[in-house]
Amino acid sequence: MTKLFENSTEAMFFFDREGKALAMNPAAENIIDKDILKQLYQGNPKALCGTCRGYTSETELRTCLDCYLNTPDSEEFTSYQVYLETKDKGIVPYAATFHTIDYENDIRVFMLRDLTRQFKTQEKFYQNKMMKHIIEAQENERKRISRELHDSVAQELMSAVIDLRVLKYMTADEQLLKKVKQTEVSMTRLLQDIRNLSVELRPAALDDFGLEAAFRSHFKRMEQSYGLVIEYESRLADRRYESEIETVVYRVCQEAVLNALKYAQVDTVKVSLTEKDGVLRLLIEDEGIGFNQGDEPSGTGLGLFGMQERAELVGGTFNVDSGIGRGTRILLQVPVGFARGKE
Repeated sequence: MTKLFENSTEAMFFFDREGKALAMNPAAENIIDKDILKQLYQGNPKALCGTCRGYTSETELRTCLDCYLNTPDSEEFTSYQVYLETKDKGIVPYAATFHTIDYENDIRVFMLRDLTRQFKTQEKFYQNKMMKHIIEAQENERKRISRELHDSVAQELMSAVIDLRVLKYMTADEQLLKKVKQTEVSMTRLLQDIRNLSVELRPAALDDFGLEAAFRSHFKRMEQSYGLVIEYESRLADRRYESEIETVVYRVCQEAVLNALKYAQVDTVKVSLTEKDGVLRLLIEDEGIGFNQGDEPSGTGLGLFGMQERAELVGGTFNVDSGIGRGTRILLQVPVGFARGKE
């Protein structure tokens, strides 16, 4: 019991009926300021108030009403949460218990367990959960707008282009024909832009056929639009994964290739997509100008941060290896377990 008292990471305070501190273990003494510690041993019943910042009740996050020190045997205080101003760590949340252990001598024990790590874990959990909802809502809205552009706006434009083509056979006016042809060319270009925008927002191939088809379609558009050659290697065939995982891998690749196009000053990018031992592995490499990690980013810097954040949301890892003059290597690894076959 002595070793438990001395070596426990939980802070233990023992009080008599007047509120005077009888004993404290090292863990308790380490969190209390020296002046307050002295007052506790001198028997000041209000000494702990100097470090206490309230406990959590059913109605308040921090309150001093019906203080636990005044009602140690209340069922409400068999286990509760309290905030203390510590000497080294600032305000720290603790799981607390306060009750009488010797009714004859009215000796009470006040025990505290640091909840900082649990709070950080919980906070990270809620942040990730909220971020997942935000990304899911974003992707759903992209999908909705993409379909609206493809099924409505693009179709209306196509109808207008067809009408213009018919109109050319309804007149012999050379000036009018020239204007109709110019308008047809402009509208055809606009139609192609809308179709490209629709695919960029949310490629139907990703939802219907998976990563393999979505990547090949995206890389073909990149080559046609910008002349960027993408050397793509994949061994996934028709394998499918959870929608969330496929979306993350696609978006990370999309952002990485776009960054290479904008900043790396290269004509060729290598992309590899493989799966081994239940881990989906995406590798994007270029031999461009590179950058020193930690330097001021060329763009907003949100691209790398967004890729890292997406990877974490699916339990993956995201690594960037780059340096001035030696190109950039981006590696995303996501645990996938059992992948679905072609559906």
